[in-house]
Amino acid sequence: MIRVATVLIYTCTLASSVSAMVGGAPPAGKETGGAVVMLTGSRGTFCSGVALARDIVLTAAHCVQPGANYKLVEFDDARQPTLKDLAGIAHHPDFDVNAAMRQPLQVVPAPLVSAGGPIAAGDRFVVAGYGVAIPGDGKSAGTVRAAALVATGQPGTLQIRLADPVTKGELPGLGACTGDSGAPVYREIGRMLVVIGIVSWSTGAAASEGCGGLTGVTPLARYRAWIIDQAVKMGAALLLSRTPILPPEVRQQGDAR
Repeated sequence: MIRVATVLIYTCTLASSVSAMVGGAPPAGKETGGAVVMLTGSRGTFCSGVALARDIVLTAAHCVQPGANYKLVEFDDARQPTLKDLAGIAHHPDFDVNAAMRQPLQVVPAPLVSAGGPIAAGDRFVVAGYGVAIPGDGKSAGTVRAAALVATGQPGTLQIRLADPVTKGELPGLGACTGDSGAPVYREIGRMLVVIGIVSWSTGAAASEGCGGLTGVTPLARYRAWIIDQAVKMGAALLLSRTPILPPEVRQQGDAR
């Protein structure tokens, strides 16, 4: 079974729900895009997510709403989609674990950040998502694209704002857009890209509506222990750096050896 975990989304007045990576972001390679998945809903919505294991996916809270049906979309080498059913939903007041799928994903899971660590303005991150490449053009979505962005303002434990290092959010540039909600935000730690947050909102240039200005991120450091605890309860093995965090039955098997 594959679970979909969702985090609480923090929004600001001028922010819009994110859907795609705009500004000429190129297709992502396996290192940044290999763990990214697409989640689609019966109400015509779609989001991105990141596989933390072959049976657990992390996405944004507003990507999974009550009263709608959801499926995970997996693409083969020929770009043909396969829809995977979700089997169940569990909730947490601040951080939701949503849904299980019946078959594992054919992905290489991404490692979860081991600790929060300080984040300062100018620090570099990589964002990868399935969202649209052209605002308002749904046909431009469906390809994992990656963008290198930098932190701006005063990064905190509740919210991080990222911007194109060239345009600095004042002019249209690289950034998340429709369909990129729930997309992973990576930071290089020890020569390895680890997931430190997920995309939650975006703005246009100069804090206007739209995309290509700021990319809002919900950092995962304060939720890390809860993510690990829920994954263990669900029987999923997460990667922490390169060390798997194993569920109880796997640990017991190891002890028996």
